[in-house]
Order: sequence, then C-alpha cells, then structure tokens
Amino acid sequence: MSSEMLPAFIETSNVDKKQGINEDQEESQKPRLGEGCEPISKRQMKKLIKQKQWEEQRELRKQKRKEKRKRKKLERQCQMESNSDGNDRKRVRRDVVHSTLRLIIDCSFDDLMVLKDIKKLHKQIQRCYAENRRALHPVQFYLTSHGGQLKKNMDENDKGWVNWKDIHIKPEHYSELIKKEDLIYLTSDSPNILKELDESKAYVIGGLVDHNHHKGLTYKQASDYGINHAQLPLGNFVKMNSRKVLAVNHVFEIILEYLETRDWQEAFFTILPQRKGAVPTDKACESASHDSQSVRMEEGGSDSDSSEEGYSRNELDSPHEEKQDKENHTESTVNSLPH
Repeated sequence: MSSEMLPAFIETSNVDKKQGINEDQEESQKPRLGEGCEPISKRQMKKLIKQKQWEEQRELRKQKRKEKRKRKKLERQCQMESNSDGNDRKRVRRDVVHSTLRLIIDCSFDDLMVLKDIKKLHKQIQRCYAENRRALHPVQFYLTSHGGQLKKNMDENDKGWVNWKDIHIKPEHYSELIKKEDLIYLTSDSPNILKELDESKAYVIGGLVDHNHHKGLTYKQASDYGINHAQLPLGNFVKMNSRKVLAVNHVFEIILEYLETRDWQEAFFTILPQRKGAVPTDKACESASHDSQSVRMEEGGSDSDSSEEGYSRNELDSPHEEKQDKENHTESTVNSLPH
C-alpha cells in the first residue's frame, strides 16, 4: 500500500469504527424484552375495559340525546299545529306551568374540590340551567353559597351567567334563605326514601364533585344542621352496576322529568346515563331467579361465581361511578338559550 493511500485508509477505518460504536450504543439503549414493562394489575385492567366500553357507547348516548330532543321538538310542533288562532307560539309558551318546588344546588363545598372538579361542577350547573329553561314544569332554581373558585371560573369562562333568568344565585348559605322546616337534603346516604315530591318544600342537592373522596359528607351536613333528608327511590325501580351516587345534573333532571311524568321509573330511565347499566328491578329479579335455577340444575353447581357476586365487586371497585360526564359533558346549548 502506497504512502498516499495510507491516510485515506486510516480515515475510512476510523469512520467504520465510529459507526460500529454508535450502533452498539443504540442497541444497548433499546429496552430489552421484558425490561421496563410492569405487569398490569386486575384493577388497572378493569379500568381499561370500562374505559373502552364507555368509548364504544359514546355514539349510543349521543343518539339517545338526539332522539329525546327530536321527540320534544315533535311534541311542540304537534301542539302548535293543533292551535288554529295564529298565536301558536304564545299558546305553547302558556302550556309551561312553573312549579312552586324549590331546587337548590348547595355550593358550600368549594374548598374541598380541585380546579378540575370545579370546572365539572360548573358544566353540571350549566346543564341544570338549560334543562330548567326548557322544562314544561320548571322549578324555582337556587344556587347558594356561590363564590370562591366556582364564581371565579364562571366569571372567566361563562361571563353570560350574570344575565341568566329564572334562577336565584346567592352568596348566602341555603339555611339563611329558607326556613329549616321547608328544607329536605337529597343524599344517597339517607335512610329515608322519597316517595313523592312536595312542591311546597325546598330540596337541596350537594354541589360536590369529589370522586367519592368524602363519603357521607352531605348526609352529615344535613344531620348537623338538623334538617330533613332523603334519597331518591332509585333502589325501588332500578338495578345498577355501580353505587347509587348520581351527578348533580342527573338528580336535577330526574326531578324535572318526574314533575312532567309523575312516574319515577320513567324519569330514571330517561335520564340515567348508559354507563350506569341500569335495568328495571322486576327484570333484574327475573334474571336473578333464572340464574339461580340454572345453577341448581347444574351438577355440583356453586354460586360462588354468580352474577350477583360480580355485581358487588364491580360496585366496590368501579372507577367511573362519579365521572359526569365524560357523562356529563355539557352540550353547548346554554349559549343558545334566551338570557
């Protein structure tokens, strides 16, 4: 090899060595199979499965909301066509009968929520306001203890709230505005079952989005203030896959629906989100009876893996029982309402 070719050969060899070193480094930095991959726990797997089911049912929920809006629109059109004096729009408006029932969202839990949950509560309140404005029997709507993070978030993201109509937004606590004997706190922890709505009363809904971190708090507050309390008769009509904890707007809308239909079961099944897996209790009992008969018919059958036991575990482990909404995402209907 000539002396002229020697430097070029040395330079080429050095480049090859550097490339070889870089390739070795890259190979060593790649995660090896089985390294850095932690096994997924059963709880995490349940969460992933429930999340997937929720996503798959998104379109179904959307379709049900559309169908409900179409049905109500059709009913309004039929009412308008049945009138013949040319004042159809005014006549339809006269059909709205304002209820004397007072429905209060208690916003006194502001300091127990992070900003993310405050924003969820704000959207739930927007939904309540929109539904009450559309209802055939709108209630006397109150927001009490309004202030703190919630008011700041509403000022920043929904400045039109100051022009809302048919709503009483007060900084005072509800106990300062309404007589104690008229108050009934709606809480799922109450042992009292609500059978009928008394339209002379004021029903309080706890404005708390806490993902079940503060169990029994609304019941304790009602007891501390010495006011009556009750829970909706959900267990009498509905069997669910999760605990009987509903979002603020769900409770509000169920009451509006009941005032219109006077039928608890219809109100529950019109409003409850699909992810709750709600079925009528009579059908649930028939299904349970059929399952128990099937178990007895099997040789050596055991009820240790029955659907009822699975239901109990899902009830305890359900990670989505307070999610409103992904279930509760407010549609942009509030801005379209008259202020």
